[in-house]
Amino acid sequence: MRTSDTYRRSPPSSLRHAWASDAAAPYLAIGAAFAWLSLGVAAQTPDWRLDDLLARVGERIEQYFTRAQRIVFVEKTTIQYIGANLTPFGFARVVESEVRVESNPADGDADGSAETNVLRELRKINGRTRRTNNDPNNCLDPNPVSPEPLAFLLPARRGDYEFMWVGYGKGKDHSRAMIDFREIGSGKPEVKERTDRGEGCFSIDLPGRARGRVWIDASTYEVVRVDQRITGFVDFRLPDPKSRRSGLDDRGVLERFDISIRYKTVPFRDPEEIVLVPESIDTLMVVRGMQSYRMKQVFSEYRRFVTGAKLVK
Repeated sequence: MRTSDTYRRSPPSSLRHAWASDAAAPYLAIGAAFAWLSLGVAAQTPDWRLDDLLARVGERIEQYFTRAQRIVFVEKTTIQYIGANLTPFGFARVVESEVRVESNPADGDADGSAETNVLRELRKINGRTRRTNNDPNNCLDPNPVSPEPLAFLLPARRGDYEFMWVGYGKGKDHSRAMIDFREIGSGKPEVKERTDRGEGCFSIDLPGRARGRVWIDASTYEVVRVDQRITGFVDFRLPDPKSRRSGLDDRGVLERFDISIRYKTVPFRDPEEIVLVPESIDTLMVVRGMQSYRMKQVFSEYRRFVTGAKLVK
């Protein structure tokens, strides 16, 4: 779960002093302002119990990836720029895509593990069929290919994170186990211009700054929710001053980058099975000196593949 995302410069007029934010899909990974919780049960839980739980979760995720490759669904993404007080600024952009999951052998991986990605085919923008790829307002649109956010819980990836048992939820969440995670390592934020997007669009990579929590159904070991955030404010600098318009500051501060992903089970027939699928992704990114925004991705219309090219209607 690599902390990475895209953001855009503020316009030179009315938004010049507004903070900007842009959140990425599942591959910042997922965030929310959670404090590290150290409940009494955490100290009493032996390491083997956590290891066993993670192993079972990894097995269920591998099964999910296998089943998800036979399913296609619709993703509706609503992107709303926000001002310094987090209120909406301007009109929202709504992007509709058809989505599927695909796994391929990872290059250079000796353990034979597969790299699982989410593939998108953009269909509509603001309710209208897309007619051209030359869209100057596509900075925050979901990437055509992005890493599957649950891949960080697979055995081949878990070594990049530290995990801590928290305990069980309360009330309606009493049957859900909770695990906190922290990305290991550190590094300077790396900012790159997105040449495949509109003017003034950049991506940022934040190694070692991801923190979050995983909610697990204790009876099935399936992940039902993942939240992630970054630790503290992150100062960064834009690349290549020659490519920027004169008078614009090349420095910014990433103040918040929160993502929350929810999953649910959906029944299918012929053959009958219940499959875990993504339900929604909520993202908030606040950047001082850039454009901030909220993004909500909602998934629906789940259906199976008949072959590699035909779908069940």
